[in-house]
Amino acid sequence: MTDPSPSDVALELERLRGVVEAGFARLDGQLALVVQRGDQVDRQLADHEQRLDALEKTRWPLPSVLALVAVIGLALTLWQGTAR
Repeated sequence: MTDPSPSDVALELERLRGVVEAGFARLDGQLALVVQRGDQVDRQLADHEQRLDALEKTRWPLPSVLALVAVIGLALTLWQGTAR
């Protein structure tokens, strides 16, 4: 087995450098895409939070309405019971 010449080693190192640079460029692009998607998810989450807050502020006070109906029903029952 013969030792490779310095020019062969330099050529292989240059090829390896090109492969590594291409790999890093591809990874950089993929990471940029992941960051962009994360930003989109953050914006959607903030939008959903705002919409949910708006819905919570405008919802009917259902427990209060139910309590009022129960009191009115009790008052009507007592009124009918005393009217007889």
